[in-house]
Amino acid sequence: MSGGKLMRPEGSSSTPSTGSSRYFTHGNGFTFLEVLVVLTLLGLLVAIALPAYQDSVTRAKEAALRQTLYRVREAIDEYNADQRGYPGTLQDLVDKGYLRSMPFDPIADSADKWQVEYASYDQIDAGEITGIWDLHSGAEGRDLAGVFYSEY
Repeated sequence: MSGGKLMRPEGSSSTPSTGSSRYFTHGNGFTFLEVLVVLTLLGLLVAIALPAYQDSVTRAKEAALRQTLYRVREAIDEYNADQRGYPGTLQDLVDKGYLRSMPFDPIADSADKWQVEYASYDQIDAGEITGIWDLHSGAEGRDLAGVFYSEY
C-alpha cells in the first residue's frame, strides 16, 4: 500500500461480485416462472376465500330470515291478543301498526313471496276470527344445514 491507495488483488474484476448465480440474475423484470408462481398462489388464495365468503353471505341471509319470521310471528300473536282474531293479510299488520313495513324475505329477495298459513277453526278460540296464523319463506331450496326454507 503505497501512497494511501488501496490495491486490488490480482485476478479480481473491477466490479464487485454479488455471488449471484445464473438462476437469479435478471434485468429489470420478472421471469416467467416467478410470475407463474405468484399467479398460482393468488389463485389458491381466491379458491380458498371465495367459498368461505359465499357461505358467510348465505348465513347472514338465513339469520335475517329467521329474525324476520320471529318478529312477524310475534306481531301476529300480538294482533290476535288485541283484536281477538288473526289478521286477514300481512298488510293488516302494517295498517294497524304491528309492523312498520311489509316483511322482506332476504332469501327469496322479495316481500311478496311469503307462504301464509291460515288458522283452521279448531285452532281458534270461540269468537275469534280466522286469518293468518303462521308465515313461512317462499324461497325454494335448502339452507346450509339442509333444511328447506319453507320449513322455517
